[in-house]
Amino acid sequence: MSIEAHQITVGGLRVDVVRKPIKNLHLGVYPPHGRVRVAAPLAVSDEAVRLAVVTRMSWIKRQRAKFDAQSRQSERAYVSGETHYFLGERYRLNLIEGARAGRVHVRNSRSLDLHVRAGSDQAIRERVFQGWYRQELRNRSAPLIKKWAAKMRIATPEWGIKRMKTRWGTCNIEARRIWLNLELIKKPPQSLEYLIVHELAHFFERKHSDRLRRC
Repeated sequence: MSIEAHQITVGGLRVDVVRKPIKNLHLGVYPPHGRVRVAAPLAVSDEAVRLAVVTRMSWIKRQRAKFDAQSRQSERAYVSGETHYFLGERYRLNLIEGARAGRVHVRNSRSLDLHVRAGSDQAIRERVFQGWYRQELRNRSAPLIKKWAAKMRIATPEWGIKRMKTRWGTCNIEARRIWLNLELIKKPPQSLEYLIVHELAHFFERKHSDRLRRC
């Protein structure tokens, strides 16, 4: 497969450009700092890529602002009125006490309901909410890992979820195991898929080299 990779600058914004034998141009913004990447057909010029970036600059800025806002979130108490992120969107939390068992329910596009037993303290509320986060990330990650491992023609690796302070994911080639950061559940779905592809690519290239970026 013929692949070309380089960077261009659009209005002070650095953009990774990867040319592949594909039909359509794809633009993405990725965590943790809002890296902008364009996958473009081989025949598309840099000027055409610049135009595509300029026309979507407002959307790019909104996505990068979301990453910044999420990284600045203060300590959570898991009470009504708090803001929590899920799949790249911001939700208002409603604490509902009196449930038989703890659970989280997505009420609509703006609200999350946290159901807990009466008298549950902050530690219990956090455990219920984080457990929901973990299960949601697991449910979304499993099919993506299986799909991309098959596409790359490698055996589906062992994988797990944990909190990490400085990385979104890691790949242990010797153990054939991938770890995903629990914080990924707060990011847009395409960020999770990108991260999984990135970590699987490490089975072919250990370092963050130009070869890895071309994948």
